[in-house]
Amino acid sequence: QVHLVESGGGLVQAGESLKLSCAASGRTFINYVMGWFRQAPGKEREFVAGIRWSAGSTFHADSVKGRFTISRDNAKNTVYLQMNSLKPEDTAVYYCAARPSTAIVLSSNAYDSWGQGTQVTVSS
Repeated sequence: QVHLVESGGGLVQAGESLKLSCAASGRTFINYVMGWFRQAPGKEREFVAGIRWSAGSTFHADSVKGRFTISRDNAKNTVYLQMNSLKPEDTAVYYCAARPSTAIVLSSNAYDSWGQGTQVTVSS
């Protein structure tokens, strides 16, 4: 069974950076896509970034492109989300998710394993 644990959230000021981590366990992820999603109060969960574990190829949402970068460390079985130039509108709970496929998709319904989430708050 896949187990995902996020960490690294916190309170920062606009313009600052944070790096989120997602420790994955329970199986090998060679044929998986790992994704980061976020959900702000009163809003739907939205796709932020995804990575194909084996190839390392990535896709980022337009809203974060150029500011956020998803990556993975095979040896540590960990996925990261480096967030730079943070804005107040980035404030949300950030979730790590796993999908048993090599296709990166934006719908949260396509991911069947989720972490508990980590809060990111950006003050203006």
